[in-house]
Amino acid sequence: MRKILVTGAAGFIGFHVSQRLLNRGNEVTGVDNLNDYYDVSLKRTRLNRLIASPLFFFHLLDLSDRKATEELFEKNAFDAVIHLAAQAGVRYSLTNPHAYIASNVTGFLHVLEGCKNKGVGHLVFASSSSVYGANTKIPFSVHDHTDHPISLYAATKKAGELMTHTYATIYSLPCTVLRFFTVYGPWGRPDMAYFKFTRAILEDREIEVYGEGKMKRDFTYIDDVVEVLERVVDHVPAPYKTWDSTYPDPATSFAPYRVYNLGNQNPVELLHFINIIENCLGKKARLKFLPPQPGDVWETWADTCELTQDFHFTPSTPLEDGLQRFVKWYIDYHRTSRNQS
Repeated sequence: MRKILVTGAAGFIGFHVSQRLLNRGNEVTGVDNLNDYYDVSLKRTRLNRLIASPLFFFHLLDLSDRKATEELFEKNAFDAVIHLAAQAGVRYSLTNPHAYIASNVTGFLHVLEGCKNKGVGHLVFASSSSVYGANTKIPFSVHDHTDHPISLYAATKKAGELMTHTYATIYSLPCTVLRFFTVYGPWGRPDMAYFKFTRAILEDREIEVYGEGKMKRDFTYIDDVVEVLERVVDHVPAPYKTWDSTYPDPATSFAPYRVYNLGNQNPVELLHFINIIENCLGKKARLKFLPPQPGDVWETWADTCELTQDFHFTPSTPLEDGLQRFVKWYIDYHRTSRNQS
């Protein structure tokens, strides 16, 4: 895979995977609309680091713009597409539903059409652990059905998975779905809990802790995610020869289509998570306990045995190490930003 399109390239995961691909010599075309869902200056700072490479080409583009997306594909021949662009956030979807349909459904349809029309060799689609919804059977397995989402964000990610399978079936477009489990690390999103907690502790502000801090998340470090993405993009799925239509397995297909969980396999209670951040900062948090919010899943836990089997890799960065690296980046980044201003 020589020439790769990364959508959402100025985002958290898109920035990191673009860097990895550039470092190994790929030509990367990045697309992003730089919306103001969170701090645009952080997106621009990430983007400036990528633009420094002569192998990186950026397009300021909203994928929900059909004409602009068609022109992008018409003027380029991509070997692979890593589709990370999406309207993120479970809670935001409760008050801004139209943004999720425009980006996660309509925008993704335009990408699928581009891949189909130009014969792209592999599409990697970023899904989410939120698709497991009301399922309480843990750990979550890719062989489980995901028919009961509890947020519109989750529903749009489920829709994206179904759309990829449709295009894999009708047009033989090879598609791989990766369900991300709470990705964290340096250059992360300010709307994520670990980012907000760190900022609040340093500013001596109260932290709102939902579900009395007993909810669990399978936190996955960004370097592990990027390592998997790098391996997956080069591994084009083939039809599963033993797929049985009388007992259809959601993880495989008669089409060139696969689904994998990408998590750390180690769910952690939110209170323990906060305690690790406190230790990294050397400062205690002020906590305000609140009931769970609508759309929140109580616990996430990834079964990644298929990922290990097919790619010989198991994400395993200890949470203590990952959060320590994030806190160091956070302090350095904001110190630099203050000095520049």
